[in-house]
Amino acid sequence: MSLWRKKSITKLLADAENNEHGLKKTLTATSLVALGIGAIIGAGLFVRTAAAASEHAGNAVTISFLIAAVGCLFAGLCYAEFASMIPIAGSAYTYAYTTMGELVAWIIGWALVLEYALGAATVSIAWSEYLNKLLGGAIPYSLCHSPFEAVSAAGEHGIINLPALFILLILSLLLIRGTAESAKVNTIIVFVKVSIVLVFIAVGWHFIVPANHTPYIIPDNAKPVDLGNGKIFDYAGSARSHGWGGILSGAAVVFFAFIGFDAVSTAAQETKNPKRDMPIGILGSLAVCTILYILFAHVLTGVAPFADFLRAGKEASVSYAIDTYMHMHWLATLVTVAILAGFSSVILVMLLGQSRVFYSMSNDGLLPKVFSDLHPKYRTPYKSNIILFLFVGFFGAFIPESVAGDLTSIGTLLAFILVCLGIIIMRKADPDRARPFRTPLVPAVPILGILVCGAMVCSEDPVTIITALGWMVFGLIIFFLYSRHHSNIGKENLPQ
Repeated sequence: MSLWRKKSITKLLADAENNEHGLKKTLTATSLVALGIGAIIGAGLFVRTAAAASEHAGNAVTISFLIAAVGCLFAGLCYAEFASMIPIAGSAYTYAYTTMGELVAWIIGWALVLEYALGAATVSIAWSEYLNKLLGGAIPYSLCHSPFEAVSAAGEHGIINLPALFILLILSLLLIRGTAESAKVNTIIVFVKVSIVLVFIAVGWHFIVPANHTPYIIPDNAKPVDLGNGKIFDYAGSARSHGWGGILSGAAVVFFAFIGFDAVSTAAQETKNPKRDMPIGILGSLAVCTILYILFAHVLTGVAPFADFLRAGKEASVSYAIDTYMHMHWLATLVTVAILAGFSSVILVMLLGQSRVFYSMSNDGLLPKVFSDLHPKYRTPYKSNIILFLFVGFFGAFIPESVAGDLTSIGTLLAFILVCLGIIIMRKADPDRARPFRTPLVPAVPILGILVCGAMVCSEDPVTIITALGWMVFGLIIFFLYSRHHSNIGKENLPQ
């Protein structure tokens, strides 16, 4: 049996069109843009901004965001062509199956578990931390930390992260209830968190000190910063911490603040008019978030000197700037609420994306049928959602955030690379197929996407890369022991 057997796009579209009992078409362009914003705006805006500004780019972190957005745009344009041409659940997995064959499709489907499932687990742990912060530390340490985490300053040991488990359960039940209902809740969450971000931009604009933006780019002779713990941060000591080298390093940091827009493409089969609405959802959410990111970064570095964030703690940087320089504790509290809302919508879209990838893989026979069983009333893959909750919930409740966090980006970048490569292959293999949206400047745009994303993979920590490789090897074992022999295409090609 060939490892490179491909799915026919014509048959794929026909099967989806004729499946009256398939996924329910309820989503519009507006709800897709909201889904994209819901997935993108999370920890990245509130955490990555300060980290990139204080350690790499300074005030020019706005340029870093712009560079990162251009890198995402290359991949986003490729996603938009595929999503409009093949409006089927499964995203990069489905695109790979039609262009590069079954083995590559399995690899990317397995890699997406790193992005969606572990991404949801990681964000649920962060959600737990911020909830406890909002409640003033009311939740006992033992009930909001993994048993494998370090002992607290008071000598307490973690047992289980109940808040993380709680938010995963609530959002999983919401997804089982229906995609339309989930999209409505997500739209409300997006409205709340975007409103608070806009309030910070509007109010903070009046507290900008022009001197804080001078110099805009960190010079190579910038003064070292005393961190107050016996350590010194020297901007001039590394090319990654000043000048254009710092701006590019900052772009690598904030690049991951854009992760999530690709999850929009997993909902293609539930979109009323995917040929028109999918490109709007993918590129529209990217555009909105890019504008918000640049404005937010400009205000944040204008309100507080960027070097302050080296000492103030990266996670609390926004609240620190508001409390210290704007003296508005109420706004700092609202920002914490916005972060919680942001995390909630990110988890929701990640769980949605993962269940739809599993749904497609199960329909193809690469995973057991249980992953594609639809609820008789809600027509959602409810069994897949339940299994996913148990899997993600285990990581959220018992595994430290650091273990799962960095793996998320590896899966994302691999998906981006294969989607960009798939566009080049499809243009040569099937040039006459109708493309409601066409990626411009092919092959230049997808090649640039591959180069940018490949550079991001190479910049990852070696331990993270090795762990990701181990995950992929585990996936290949499952493929050769189960999936290859149960593949629907394989069964169709068997001699009669």
